[in-house]
Amino acid sequence: MEVGDMAKQYIEKGLLVPDHVITRLMMSELENRRSQPWLLDGFPRTLGQAEALDKICDLDLVIILNIPFETLKDRLSRRWIHPPSGRVYNLDFNPPQVPGTDDLTGEPLVQQEDDKPKAVAARLRQYKDVAKPVIELYKSRGVLHQFSGTETNKIWPYVYTLFSNKITPIQSKEAY
Repeated sequence: MEVGDMAKQYIEKGLLVPDHVITRLMMSELENRRSQPWLLDGFPRTLGQAEALDKICDLDLVIILNIPFETLKDRLSRRWIHPPSGRVYNLDFNPPQVPGTDDLTGEPLVQQEDDKPKAVAARLRQYKDVAKPVIELYKSRGVLHQFSGTETNKIWPYVYTLFSNKITPIQSKEAY
């Protein structure tokens, strides 16, 4: 079985993908992109993942967004998905035009098991415990930058400025 299919089975059940599966998946992808710049979102989350990543690269920049637990729980709990297309809706800031249905097809939306309030709360507690050593590792290396807030439009200008100062003009031209 392909590693991507293994990960999908866990996700569909509302479970966290085990460390060894997600690490294998990510390392395979990153090995194929060694000559290209890339941006990771949500990886590494554990010390084991960080150690595997260390074997293939040195990170230039790590960003942590400190968002209050309740804000995260509320946002994730209000997420609904159109499974065939993967379109994501949020009842607060990207609601479907007709409640419970996909805007393009009219098909029903579903809330994944891991987006239900109790599952979100459990995932966030678990994440906090496993992420702490990763945060400390990158802090000790001087590559960690932290931003706090509850609104994207207030945090993003600071993140953008940090990225802008890290990316050289030559790199940004090549990206387009």
